[in-house]
Amino acid sequence: MKIALAHDYLREYGGAERVLEILHQIFPDAPVYTAFVDRKALGIHWQNFADWDIRESWITEIPFYKRFFSPLRVFAPNFFAEFQLCEYDLVISSSNAYFAKAVHARRQICYCHTPARSLYGYSAMTDWEKNPLTFWIGTFINHYLRIIDVKVAQKVDFFIANSHEVQKRIQKFYRRDSTVIYPPVQVPQSYKATKLQSYFLYVNRLAFAKHPELAVQVCTELGLKLKVVGTGKILPQLKKMAGPTIEFLGAVRDEQLSQLYAGAEALLYPVEDEDFGIVPVEAMGHGVPVIAHRSGGPRETIVENKTGVFFDELTVSGLKNAVQKFQKMTFDRQKIYQHATQFSQERFKKEVLEFIAEHFPELGQS
Repeated sequence: MKIALAHDYLREYGGAERVLEILHQIFPDAPVYTAFVDRKALGIHWQNFADWDIRESWITEIPFYKRFFSPLRVFAPNFFAEFQLCEYDLVISSSNAYFAKAVHARRQICYCHTPARSLYGYSAMTDWEKNPLTFWIGTFINHYLRIIDVKVAQKVDFFIANSHEVQKRIQKFYRRDSTVIYPPVQVPQSYKATKLQSYFLYVNRLAFAKHPELAVQVCTELGLKLKVVGTGKILPQLKKMAGPTIEFLGAVRDEQLSQLYAGAEALLYPVEDEDFGIVPVEAMGHGVPVIAHRSGGPRETIVENKTGVFFDELTVSGLKNAVQKFQKMTFDRQKIYQHATQFSQERFKKEVLEFIAEHFPELGQS
């Protein structure tokens, strides 16, 4: 098979990029078509992609595109439509908000992380709605892009959803069926008990939709140690509200992250309407219980009172009550690890190949 991969853009390292990495492991010769690459923004994670065959769109011809890529998303469908990929037997797009699924292909599977959150009323990475100017401009652009997004979605042959939560969104907004294949999570081959070091952990992008401020405020008020892993625009604000028990670590390599997971009492995950949420499963893969908001993907991956604790109010008091409840509980970390193994990378690879074989049997014969 001659395979190509398409991905929205490469400028941050999150769950979507981890999925892309494993797709590339399955198809190591596949070129990756993407809107653009921002090596500086990727930081230490750029080395994960440095030796790939990556082909960028014409957005790179626009001055200051790395700074203005968000408003330039109005042209994103055109960026990808310029990629004529009919020479490939199959294109697998990894798409969220930047229209990678708009590529021209003979056959396309779209691994949908979610229909674009900003287009369909879900919390986004910025608070653009608070500024009157960006609110009106953004509202107009989003209306236009919703129409385009639904139209482009009809070009896809088959959708794979990363969770049942996203499967519902695909059906609601695109009127398309989809198959759920959970994302690949790096779970250790075996569980090794580690001495806990009396700290809580937050791992995610430092953005409004992820609500790191709740984790920082709660641990500051309760005098609990919190290690914050991640980068983002609201880091200066978080540092201002943080007390002496909060430590900001920035971006870390996978080896260090694994060590941080292993020593944590619990992961704090105050994210609203998460699409899937790889981070909670990574934590559980190290036997770490998760304190998460009761919404989105974590409802599918966390077993309440066995692998974690949920809270309903996305407020400081809501998270604080959950932390205090957690402190009175005990968890079997071995069982938490065993629960996480069902989301392994090997399982993902197997299910993706089985999906292709089922829906495109002629490709296996060529």
